[in-house]
Amino acid sequence: MEEHTIAENNPVTRKKRSWKKIILIIIGVIIITLVAALLFVNGYINRSLPQLEGTIELEGLQDEVTVITDEHGVPHIRASNEQDLYMTQGYMQAQNRIFQMELSRRQASGTLSEVVGAAAVDQDKYFRTLGLRRAAEDSYEIYTDEGKQVLQWFADGVNAYIDEAKESNSLPVEFTLMGAEPAPWTPIDSLTIGKFMAFDLGGHWERQAFNYYVLNEFEEEKAYELFPDYPENRPTIIGEEEVDVVASFEKAVIPHAFNGSNNWVVSGEKTENGMPLLADDPHLGLATPSIWLQMHLETEDMNVSGVIFAGVPGIILGHNDQIAWGVTNTGPDVQQLYLEKRNPDNPNEFLFEDEWEEATIIDEPIHVKDGETVEYQVVETRHGPIVSEFAEESGKDTVMSLRWTALEPTTELQAILDINRATNWEEFETGLEKFLVPAQNFVFASKDGIIAYKANGRIPIYENGEDALLPLPGWEAEYEWKDYIPYDELPRVVNPEKGYIATANNKVVGDDYPYHISNVWAQPYRYERIAEMIEASDSLTVEDMMDIQMDQTNLQAREFVPLFLEQLQDKSLTENETTALSLLDDWNFVDDVDATQPLIFHHWMDEIEVILYEEIPDGIMGLFGSRAQTTDELLRNAINGNESIWIEENEGLENVLTSSLEATIAKLTEEYGQDMTEWAWGDYHKVQFDHPLSGIHPVLAYFFNNEDPMPVGGSSVTPMAAAYNSETGIVGHGASWRFVIDTNDMNTGYHIVGPGQEGHFRSDWYHNQMDDWVNGDYHATELDVEEGKSLQFVPK
Repeated sequence: MEEHTIAENNPVTRKKRSWKKIILIIIGVIIITLVAALLFVNGYINRSLPQLEGTIELEGLQDEVTVITDEHGVPHIRASNEQDLYMTQGYMQAQNRIFQMELSRRQASGTLSEVVGAAAVDQDKYFRTLGLRRAAEDSYEIYTDEGKQVLQWFADGVNAYIDEAKESNSLPVEFTLMGAEPAPWTPIDSLTIGKFMAFDLGGHWERQAFNYYVLNEFEEEKAYELFPDYPENRPTIIGEEEVDVVASFEKAVIPHAFNGSNNWVVSGEKTENGMPLLADDPHLGLATPSIWLQMHLETEDMNVSGVIFAGVPGIILGHNDQIAWGVTNTGPDVQQLYLEKRNPDNPNEFLFEDEWEEATIIDEPIHVKDGETVEYQVVETRHGPIVSEFAEESGKDTVMSLRWTALEPTTELQAILDINRATNWEEFETGLEKFLVPAQNFVFASKDGIIAYKANGRIPIYENGEDALLPLPGWEAEYEWKDYIPYDELPRVVNPEKGYIATANNKVVGDDYPYHISNVWAQPYRYERIAEMIEASDSLTVEDMMDIQMDQTNLQAREFVPLFLEQLQDKSLTENETTALSLLDDWNFVDDVDATQPLIFHHWMDEIEVILYEEIPDGIMGLFGSRAQTTDELLRNAINGNESIWIEENEGLENVLTSSLEATIAKLTEEYGQDMTEWAWGDYHKVQFDHPLSGIHPVLAYFFNNEDPMPVGGSSVTPMAAAYNSETGIVGHGASWRFVIDTNDMNTGYHIVGPGQEGHFRSDWYHNQMDDWVNGDYHATELDVEEGKSLQFVPK
């Protein structure tokens, strides 16, 4: 006992106890601090969650407005007048998606550098050059007073939210991470976002630049093989000086080549209940938040439900209580590059009809966060902005300008307001006349049994469609656009005998149509499969429409796999290559997530392109839009015994097929092992809805992406659209919204909005539709919903 007491009183022992106590105190303080910090951060983040219940005072309201947010996160806005309706829509969009809205207007306006820094300067230069915001400002001037008023009411609602969020320090955490706050919203911001969607679905100037490049770099016969249509009149390069296409467009922002859609409408003659069915799934970028926001807007005079781009009033796609509609991209030639001859003695003058014309010089200073302002000027000729010099010099005295219908004043919002109120085909078609860009294939169905189709928009008249294959001489009046296809002569179908109308970015007119629409159409496989499934039944249901949207049958593989097998029959192959061909021979041609064959086939097609186009620089391949269609045609011609220079220079079709197969099997074996039966399409082909800030740091990716990439079936050539990055396998483009409706019940539409409705990563509706997107689980949205979280807006 005495020894124990002596040990306890030992100075060394007491010192150890003291340090132990200090360490425990320090640890305790750290834990308390971390918990407090966590609680603070948690509270701060949650403070920006949208308010869905209770009461909000909104200055400018005339009466009370009720917003019921249903179990799927869809806000149903009921107002007694349009002013209150659109103000509330603006507020609700802002509290759901204000960060997305901010980035959208900045990207389209070319002002990202103000919040991102120098990394965005080149992108800003490009969008300043295009002038989407300038075009929006010009468009605003031709809107009716009603249209301007709706835009202002919507902006008032957005600004009410912004002011409250700033005052209460409850802006979304993304603004804190960027060190920025949103400026007041304006009507021009909404119109600029609309112009950006026209950009995303714009046209084919990049293919003109590509055609120009190959004609300069290769023999004519070889170059013409890569043209979308083999030209009869053989257009030639114009001008004494060549524009450096690689340098000119190296930093250009090129929309994804897969931007398109599926839609179809079926008459009552082919449905189980005798009433029309409509389906639509636009194919755009897949990201967090979704490009679409689902909403329901109701007044005494209007009851419309569907989706809209965040930052824009109204409903662009969906249905009301009488009609339903959907779109795909028509893809017409609405963009034209012009070669411009610059005056050697005055760089701001360009030749037209033997005279020098003064260009318009527009100052577009680019303010850069933590950097100096970039003094930037845009040069516009009679045709449009000079786009070949936004990054650097492209030619001494010859440059390229861009004429594009979207850079002219247009009135899409006016059309949206009209079609939201339309009750029949005549009213709907009249409203569409104001929807000028982008040109779209609208399908229509109504409860009176009518089904219809209209390709709307401004489509230039080309006297010779081959003129749209290449840049045109800007100094000759004969190559000017003279007019647009008259609205009454645009492609149109009402109640066809076959009982359905479908479009999938395929060719929509026959050879007897009197006007040129486009030289570039999507591969036909999605359309052919959709038509095949519709024609297989005369008792179609809503569930059948959903099955078609989720169908993963690959008609490209159905065409080419038997042909490839025939070409390689009895050829000397390795054991692994023979096994691969045997697997393909047993394939049902479905791009199933668990199947081995899609992994082999799609990599094989990719490797074929690597071999065929090895001579084309990476910077130019980005301009080679719709090249898969060109590849298919080269292969068909070779298989049918027609010579192809691109194939013959690679030692013939057999060598192209065997070399690409060898590369495919070697790559897949290294990645997935020797046992091919263990390979699965979903091991490679996965969907990831990336948040724009997730690429900055893994921690942000953890919070904002929320889910690991999910294995998914389908591909770019199946009705279930899922286009992927060939280097990573990540699906970044596809059906951004899926929609089906039975006109026998106009109260209910069926939707999938991937990955979810909300933009706040703590929301229950942030990524709740990712599984639904992969598996095809639709949710019903009703016009007469009564249950949900109820929020009252009252006059302030």
